[in-house]
Amino acid sequence: MGVESHALSTAVQYVKAPLVYKGKVRELYDLGEHFLIVVTDRISAFDYVLDPAVPDKGNVLNRLSAYWFGVTEDIQHNHVVHTDVEKLGDIITAPELLRNRIMVTRKAERIDIECVVRGYITGGGWRQYQKSTAINGIELPEGLRKNERFIDPIFTPAAKNDVGHDEDIPFERMVEMVGAELAAELRDRSIELYRFAHEFCKERGIILADCKFEFGLIDGKVILIDEIFTPDSSRFWAEGNYAFDVEIDSMDKEPVRTYLLGSDWDQNSKPDPLPEPVVSATTARYREIYRLLTGTELS
Repeated sequence: MGVESHALSTAVQYVKAPLVYKGKVRELYDLGEHFLIVVTDRISAFDYVLDPAVPDKGNVLNRLSAYWFGVTEDIQHNHVVHTDVEKLGDIITAPELLRNRIMVTRKAERIDIECVVRGYITGGGWRQYQKSTAINGIELPEGLRKNERFIDPIFTPAAKNDVGHDEDIPFERMVEMVGAELAAELRDRSIELYRFAHEFCKERGIILADCKFEFGLIDGKVILIDEIFTPDSSRFWAEGNYAFDVEIDSMDKEPVRTYLLGSDWDQNSKPDPLPEPVVSATTARYREIYRLLTGTELS
C-alpha cells in the first residue's frame, strides 16, 4: 500500500458542518458556538499545494499545537476548547480518520496581522538585511552574518492576505492598522512567547530561529489562535547543524524543497507528484520534531 492512501487530503466528506474556509492545510467548519479546525496532510511549497499529501503531517501539526497551547496557557490564553473527536458525535462520520487532527475552538475576531518574531537573522529577514541593513524598517548594525543570533529578538509583523503572500510591514504601519495599545500588546506577547519557547527548545537540542503567531479578540481580550510552534509556523534547527553563512537544514518539509529545487520543475506551474521517497522522508521529519519537542513517539 502506497503512502498516499494513508494521508488525509481533505475532510469535507467526513464533517457534517458548514465549511467556512479552506486553507492550504487547514479547514475551518462552523459548529455554531464554536469553530472546528481540521488539519489535513496537505503540503505546500513555493505557493503550490502539492500531491500527494504527506502521511501524519496533519497529525503532528495538530498535536504539537495542542501541546504548545497547553504549556503556554499561563503565558497567553488561547482559543482551544478541546481536541476530542468523540465529543463531536455524529458531526464526524469517520472519527478514526480524524482522530488527533481536530481542534474545537472559541470563535475569535481575527486580527489581520501575522506576528513574526526573529531570534536569528536568516531567511527573508536576511534577504532584507542584505539590501538595506534593516528588517521591516528596524535598522540593524552593519556586518551581521547570516544566521547570527540577535542580542534581543526582533518583532517584524506582516499584514495578513488571504490570497497571495502576507506583506511585511514596519511596526509603525501596524500601529496605524490596529492602534498603538493593541500593537504594543501583540508585540510584547509575541516576544514573551518566543523567549519561553526558545529556552524550551534549547533544553531539547533545538534552536527556534523564528516563528509566527496569529491572535484574535474575544470580548475585547487578546487570544492566541490558529497554530503555535509547529514546523509550518516556526523555523527549527538542530543545534549540531548551527553555523554562520550557510543554509541550515530546517526540521520541517526541507526534503520537499530540496527535491523541487533539484528537479527540472519550471517553477511556474504546479509540480508533478512527489516521489514516494521524498514523501516518506518528509513524514519522518515531522514525526521526529514531534518526538524531540514532546519527548514522546507519535502514536
